[in-house]
Amino acid sequence: MSERSLIARHAGTVFIGQMAVMAFGVTDTIVAGRYAEEALAALSVGAAIFVSVYVSLMGGLQALLPVWAELHGAGRSHEVGRSVRQSLYLCAGAVCIGMAVLLFPAPLLRWTDVPQAMQADVTRYLAVLAWALPPALLFRLYSTLNQSLGHPRLVSWLQTASLGLKLPLSVWLTFGGAGMPALGLLGCGIATLVVNWSMLALALVLLRTQPLYAPYRLWQRLEAPDGAQLRQFARLGVPGGLAVLVEVSSFTLMALFIARLGTTASAAHQIASNLTAVAYMAPLALGLATSARVSFWLGADQPARARQACRLGLEMTVLCALAVGAAMALGRHPLAALYSTQPGVAQLAAQLLPATAAYHLADAVQTLCVFVLRCWRVTVAPLLIYCSLLWGLGLTGSYWLAYHGIGPWPAMQSPLAFWIMSALALGLTALLFLGLLGRTVRRATTA
Repeated sequence: MSERSLIARHAGTVFIGQMAVMAFGVTDTIVAGRYAEEALAALSVGAAIFVSVYVSLMGGLQALLPVWAELHGAGRSHEVGRSVRQSLYLCAGAVCIGMAVLLFPAPLLRWTDVPQAMQADVTRYLAVLAWALPPALLFRLYSTLNQSLGHPRLVSWLQTASLGLKLPLSVWLTFGGAGMPALGLLGCGIATLVVNWSMLALALVLLRTQPLYAPYRLWQRLEAPDGAQLRQFARLGVPGGLAVLVEVSSFTLMALFIARLGTTASAAHQIASNLTAVAYMAPLALGLATSARVSFWLGADQPARARQACRLGLEMTVLCALAVGAAMALGRHPLAALYSTQPGVAQLAAQLLPATAAYHLADAVQTLCVFVLRCWRVTVAPLLIYCSLLWGLGLTGSYWLAYHGIGPWPAMQSPLAFWIMSALALGLTALLFLGLLGRTVRRATTA
């Protein structure tokens, strides 16, 4: 099978599973939107906080993929199990940090001026999701292991099957019925809690019973923390996690700042952000698949094949992003109407989608670049670029354009300001990442 086919098959499998996971968010957005506009607005804020926490911590764990893929490529299968067990210490620390933020969100809600009427619902929702975080992060370790070994299929099966539980459970708990009172937004959170623990339980059963894991000796006694191994994890995971934190927070903090514009603006922004998150699953899958192949060939000491995998992955990512962005812009009105029956919400969401299409194209390119840069252990420079552009030009510029105006442009008082400035910042980020990736590959070639 050709390298392009291997990347495409791996990415396709990951994409199916990730789309099932994204369907969790789509389900909650549609269910909350049908339940009440206030529930959809509170979901926008609560989901923004949870996603910021979860994806940032997930980024630190996902950054371990090159480590395990290189061991696999080098034929050192017996070392994979010990490395995975050591990663449990990293995961435990991530769980403690994440749960603390989710259980005590009041300072963040006050800082971003989330309306008082919204805060109680958001706090209750996040309290439930705090207990859904540990299984979500442990399952991410399982997913990263499978992707690094080139076996993402079991993960995708579990994620797809879990959708069959999440969809009816969210509807039932939110609207009530059969003796269950209507729980509103809280019902969506409880459904996520049940599904996450169920997925982790099934993943542990597979790790214990499937023959493909036998060569890696996963089920041995947990060793004491290995300082050298944990420092290696930290060099990849900490900058990787911080980079994801900056990227995701620049995206999700928009929801908190937009909340002061009212429930219609928050609800419309939630539709746009949810569609953007769904679209992101394609470059995410390609980034994971490409980085797994690049690291495999680097571990096998074949740098030329690693460069080829990088080039092919970038080509496929750009073509896919162009197609998805065009569909998002051209189909903006029916897409917005699918999410909400409120005319004001649907009309405003449709106005946002052309900007989100531009955002997606830039996001796809920079995602592929940052995943592949980790294979060559380049992690600090992307973090600095993220901080400068996404927090500086993107988030700060968005805030000023929305509420104060910039130069000759008056204050827009619209969520569109956030999408315009964020797309511009992410576009510049993508260009810088392309230059950094090209320089890194050239240096590796001449080394």
